[in-house]
Amino acid sequence: MTSDHNMRHVATFCGQCSCGCPELWIDPDAPEEKRVVITDDFGQRIQMSVGQLTDLVADVKNGVLDELLIPS
Repeated sequence: MTSDHNMRHVATFCGQCSCGCPELWIDPDAPEEKRVVITDDFGQRIQMSVGQLTDLVADVKNGVLDELLIPS
């Protein structure tokens, strides 16, 4: 079990409102495979390793998700 009080905030996605925007956190006390935490505005969370986040960021930079952003 991880302890939220030691989590370090990295980024807020949106931040233009008070709706509880998704946020990216690092939990230094979590096991390596759950160190990165993404929370959403519905109280849910995704946990992944730093390696998985690195792969995700690389894919985004390489355009893997670009089709999702193009209106059809």
